[in-house]
This record gives sequence, C-alpha cells and structure tokens, in this order.
Amino acid sequence: MSENPQTDLNVAEVSTLTQRVIGQVEQAIVGKRAVLEKIMAAVLAGGHVLLEDYPGLAKTLIANSFATALGITFRRIQFTPDLLPGDITGGYIYNRAQNEFVLREGPLFANIILADEINRASPRTQSALLEAMQEHQVTLEGETMRLPEPFVVIATQNPIEYEGTFPLPEAQLDRFIMKLSVGYPTADEEQEILQRRRMRHQDAFDLHAVTDAQGLLAIRALVEQVYIDPDIERYIVDLTRRTRTYRQVAVGASPRGSIALLKLARAAAAMQGRNYVIPDDVKSFAQSALSHRLILEPDLWTFPHAAADIVAELVKIVPVPVLETR
Repeated sequence: MSENPQTDLNVAEVSTLTQRVIGQVEQAIVGKRAVLEKIMAAVLAGGHVLLEDYPGLAKTLIANSFATALGITFRRIQFTPDLLPGDITGGYIYNRAQNEFVLREGPLFANIILADEINRASPRTQSALLEAMQEHQVTLEGETMRLPEPFVVIATQNPIEYEGTFPLPEAQLDRFIMKLSVGYPTADEEQEILQRRRMRHQDAFDLHAVTDAQGLLAIRALVEQVYIDPDIERYIVDLTRRTRTYRQVAVGASPRGSIALLKLARAAAAMQGRNYVIPDDVKSFAQSALSHRLILEPDLWTFPHAAADIVAELVKIVPVPVLETR
C-alpha cells in the first residue's frame, strides 16, 4: 500500500514526492545519490535505463527498490543464450479443461522490468524487447496487447565479460534514454553497508511505497507541462548536432538523443521544484543521455570512456544560452 497516493500535484509537491522516493531507495543503497536521482528522472521522463557495471554493485537492488518505493510491480528476467522471445512475452497455451487456448502473460507484463545481463541473450530475444520498449506493447499470435503503464526497462550488462555475449546493436542502444555506471562505493560507504547489514539481522530491506502507478502517471503528466525556452531547445539541438561533426565520431546522436535530453531536463526541473528548465538541467544529463548513442572511429574503440569524454568536451565548448530574467 502507498503511504500517500497522489493524483493532483504541483511542482513543489512533485519535488517533495520524488525526494521521498529517493529517500526510501537510499535505505537500501548507500552513497549513490547522483545515480538514483538520474534513474528517478528517467522514470519520470518515461524512458529506459541501461546500467553497465561490474557484478555486485546493487544494480538489481536499485531496480527492485525503486519499484517498491513507487508502489508498482516488478519482474526480473535473467537473460541467457537459450532464452526465447516467448519466454519474456508469454504466449497462448491449450487449456484442456476449458478446451481453449488461454493467454499466459510473460514477465514483460509488469511496470518495472529488470533485464539482467541483457547482452547474454541472442539477438532474436533482444529484438523481442524492441517493440515493448518503444511501443509499450507486444504482439502474440498476431494480436497486439498493451503493457501496463507505467512501463520501464532497466537493463544491465557486464563491461568486462564478452565471451558468449551478443553486444546490443545501435538501434537497441538508442532505445535507452540513458546509460549509467553505478561505480564502487568508497571505504566509508562500504563500511556503512556492512553496519546496516549487521543491524538489520537479515538480507531483506523494509521499504515502503510512497506513491502508486496512478500517482506516477500524474507526475509524468505534470512533467510534460514544464516550460522550456526556445533558446534552451536550440542549445539541446546544438549539443546533439556537434556530436555528428566531431572529428573522431563516425556516427553522432540522432534526434532521439535530443528528445531524450529534452525529457530528462524537464524531469530534472520538476524534481527540483521548478516549472521551467535551465541550461544546467541539460548539462547534467548530456553525458548519460548522449554518449551511448555515438559510434566512434576505430582508433577509439579500446578507450572505454572515450564517448563520455567527447560529450564532456562538447558541453564545455558549445555556447550556453543566457536567459532573460522574467
């Protein structure tokens, strides 16, 4: 049950509500406030998140904790080479008692989906996610079925194990509104993790729902009303277009990257209690929203952070609009 379901909100209430959600998640996750805020913004923007990091850094726990704090359903899918598309979408099975075929919904029919180690599944199974991620629907036996709203995919992949994996194609990478790395905790944070576990006397966390599915949809509707100045829209366009002409980039970000920045900047403004976007909202998401959309020249393939460094450089050199005080 939710503590305080919301259906009619203003930006101040959205800010308070999202901080409460993040506060709940922080009961399970130590020292990753910036990462949690970005994931929260992605959820408000209606996008999907790709988490690329080493094992044991709480990627699964983050997804599960957000689902609990938001009061929505959660399913985890472990991707393996033998996983079939029907294993995630579901299908029709014959019910002998009723002498008819009945639908058995797959794990995709939930609000938050954790696609664990997504690059271990075959391209055929990975492609089954494309329709779900983009259209929020699946097609079974020629029948199109809507997925529950809100619908968010949080996918994970290991950056160091490539044997037996199938790298995500650029078309599917482009479906993720952002790509994040959780990172290792500091020594003090890791000790706090141990202290919390010792004091809990169990592995499970006691988290509470702050809102529910309808409340989250109401927040998304309000985010769509956040004002963005045309000069900031042009700033987003300039950032994205510069990725297409950068000397070491073979293929730059598409207009979907610009749309991602727009949606994330609006969500960030609402989370901070503002009904308008400022340039810093765009800057804070430029790397996570654009770097995974770049295809680099071959001489940079061995540098894992090259794309992020390029976007960081563009953020420094692209002129920032100066908005008049209203």
